[in-house]
Amino acid sequence: MIGVAVVCVLGGICRAADVGLDVIGYDPACGVSIEQRDDCVHVSWPLGDGGGGRMIFDLAMGRPLIHEIAVTPDADGEPAAMATGLDPVIRLRVGNRDLARRDGWTIFFDRMQRKPHETFEAEWQITEASAVSRHRRATLTLGEVTAGPFRGLWRWTFFADHAFVLQEAVLTTHRDPVAYLYDAGLVYRDEPPEQIAWNDTAGSLHVEPVGAFESVRHLAVRGRAVSAKLDGGSLALFPPPHRYFYPLDFSTNLKNVWAGRTEQEPNLGFGIRHDPAGDDRFVPWFNAPPGTAQEMGMFLLLSPGSPEQALAAAAQLTRDDRFARLPEHAVFTSHYHVEHTEEMRRAQQRGGSAGDSTGRLPSGGEYRIPERLENPGFVRVMRDMGIDIAHLAEFHFGHTPKMKTVDRLARLELLHAECQRLSDERFLLVPGEEPNVHLGGHWISLFPHPVYWVLNRPEGTPWVTKHPALGPVFHVGSEADVLRLLQAQGGLAWTAHPRIKGSTGFPDGYRRRPFFESDRFLGGAWKAMPADLSRPRLGERVLDLLDDMSNWGAAKYVPGEVDVFQIEPDHELYGHMNVNYLRLDALPRFEGGWQSVLDALQSGAFFVTTGEVLIPDFTVDGRRSGERVFIVSDTLAINVDLSWTFPLAFAEIVSGDGRDVRRTRIDLGHTPAFGSETFTWHVNLTGQRWVRLAVWDVATNGAFTQPVWLEE
Repeated sequence: MIGVAVVCVLGGICRAADVGLDVIGYDPACGVSIEQRDDCVHVSWPLGDGGGGRMIFDLAMGRPLIHEIAVTPDADGEPAAMATGLDPVIRLRVGNRDLARRDGWTIFFDRMQRKPHETFEAEWQITEASAVSRHRRATLTLGEVTAGPFRGLWRWTFFADHAFVLQEAVLTTHRDPVAYLYDAGLVYRDEPPEQIAWNDTAGSLHVEPVGAFESVRHLAVRGRAVSAKLDGGSLALFPPPHRYFYPLDFSTNLKNVWAGRTEQEPNLGFGIRHDPAGDDRFVPWFNAPPGTAQEMGMFLLLSPGSPEQALAAAAQLTRDDRFARLPEHAVFTSHYHVEHTEEMRRAQQRGGSAGDSTGRLPSGGEYRIPERLENPGFVRVMRDMGIDIAHLAEFHFGHTPKMKTVDRLARLELLHAECQRLSDERFLLVPGEEPNVHLGGHWISLFPHPVYWVLNRPEGTPWVTKHPALGPVFHVGSEADVLRLLQAQGGLAWTAHPRIKGSTGFPDGYRRRPFFESDRFLGGAWKAMPADLSRPRLGERVLDLLDDMSNWGAAKYVPGEVDVFQIEPDHELYGHMNVNYLRLDALPRFEGGWQSVLDALQSGAFFVTTGEVLIPDFTVDGRRSGERVFIVSDTLAINVDLSWTFPLAFAEIVSGDGRDVRRTRIDLGHTPAFGSETFTWHVNLTGQRWVRLAVWDVATNGAFTQPVWLEE
């Protein structure tokens, strides 16, 4: 069953293996060949472009774990070794949370960078080895691995017909309560690579000889990838694009790539990393609840070509950090504290320059536009990423609820003027706020046109007054005033970061209040927060809320939110991003209002995605998300069109009966990378009141729909 061969291993001759490879769960028909030859496990697979890849793992102690990485551009050729004698790297930074003070594991307000923590390098002794396969994929597992309080194994997942490999340390701790970060990579015990290559934050290629990395360097890169030029090819390393990035307030590029020789490791290596200080605000790291298997992953991409070609191949998996166009959809993104209005005000208080221009205020006056803010960085970034509609959350600096009417109106007028100026036929910048008053917790506002409202209402102040140039001015001083305004102006509100941060306990705490039960209150916003690498989905905090709200009875929905502050072109924004694809026939212009955007949100006519997985169409018995279906038979047909970049992992059909939630998991392991397919599933939904769909890929990128409502 297992072939036997004598192979040379780093100057030695292979001896009989002390550890046997368990292949009970492996079928060579998967397209990935895994076999043991004495002390070595050989893995060979087609790369999909006519070429082939090979990795050889050495099970003997005292020798590099990865004996060889090889590639050939020719299907009939023997893979030639690109690199020999490498070890995987996992470096953990481990600290303790204060769960009692921080409301348990659902946490953002923690400063792990300021707490005592320890650093551990992974060590291993190969005492077990196994191979399993599923569809066109195979996994090799080697253990045991230890890193401080963590124990576990190495795992490599190979994808037939693809050049990338998912390398993971799957580690568990029983210490409570642990938060951690991981750095990952490869280190060369034999010959180092010739060059290290990366794209800088502007997208320009940098290629430097390995001699420039005698000491470790931390690199700010575009696309989160680094590549090495080897003998006969190249090898790129990159993290799961969203899963690797725990939530922060700022999207600053924190130099998430390393290359060189570290204090702990004299041999040259390269890989991915986290700055333990983060943005030095609230820095929560990753959760590691006791007994959970934390999947600390990194992708390897083999290429017979240049480092630039390897980087380009890696970039294709995120569409070069851009969101794809979908017919009859618009890409909508929400919750940005860029504070552009305040930056404009501060700039105008300073002296002008010859390059400044002039804008017109809604009241008819003029204002100065500083040259450096003529085309602000956040707008350039969003346009480049393929965003159609961006919804701001301005005035998050805390004192607007008490601001006097004249000061408040001046800021709103400038906000509206700038949103109009920065919008055109291809991009709509929508004014919005996170007011955080009167309702409880934090919440987001969105109106279908510019509205002038003041967040306080002193005794004797009418609910609405008339401004001679701006028109109606609304004064809200209570929960009832907020609801009245939303109803009068057709606005929407929803809970920002529900069940965490300043919304801990909400919307649950006001679910029976009139404003929440109103159709003017949308629901709560989704973001991948907190971060737990043992979970197969991102953002389960809000997915659970969506299911709970659906069971509560009223039609509520969950748009995606990003919730970051300043944005510039050199930032690592994509890793923190999600977007909403709204079903819109046309992009509205600022001048005519954006009622269609609110209509799509309020009717559930959208899906949320990290970008890699798209759901162009989803119907239940012919009805789309937000619509109603009458159950007239035992089973209903669920039809869905999917397209994706990374291979898919699974889909979930999630439904509820008003009390309990039911999940039907569908294996999508047959899917290759860069695919599209129409699926039809017949599901018994008798007794259910709603149903939705979610899809996740092998890098834990995903997309989910809003519910379809069911009636009998």
